[in-house]
Amino acid sequence: MTADEIKQYLTELNDELRLMDIKGEVSLFGGAVMCLVYNARAATKDVDAIFAPASEIRVATEVIAKRHDLPSDWLNDGVKGYVVEHANNIFIDLSHLKVFVPEPDYLLAMKALSARADSWDASDIMFLVEILGLKTSAEVLDLVEKYYPRNQIMPVTQYFIEALFEQ
Repeated sequence: MTADEIKQYLTELNDELRLMDIKGEVSLFGGAVMCLVYNARAATKDVDAIFAPASEIRVATEVIAKRHDLPSDWLNDGVKGYVVEHANNIFIDLSHLKVFVPEPDYLLAMKALSARADSWDASDIMFLVEILGLKTSAEVLDLVEKYYPRNQIMPVTQYFIEALFEQ
């Protein structure tokens, strides 16, 4: 999904919620933020988010999925196991939907914690590192520890981050 498509689907989600007379909130993470907020890449395969009210938003997203022949999980909450308290900014404020995005330091911490070699994570991490003006892997790992306890940071995360700075 491109940034324009994501915006369109979120606008349609607002419309569906208006028809249901429900106000909703969506907090975006991952590739959707990299596309929409930072223009760091052209597309993402899905939209990682947490949202409320969850059951009503799931019903509305299913309507949008059918309308556009999207996977039913185009908007999914698989990221919820990684979310901890952090600052959010309103990115889109519609009549029945508020869309939030995290600060870049939190997004970097999440990306680093879930770093996967077979994904956009490496380029996303380095893009955020540049935005934040970080110079070393130690600075990145310190930032990750700002949000996640040391015991949640797997050695593979440390190695992944260190390897990015060795390149």
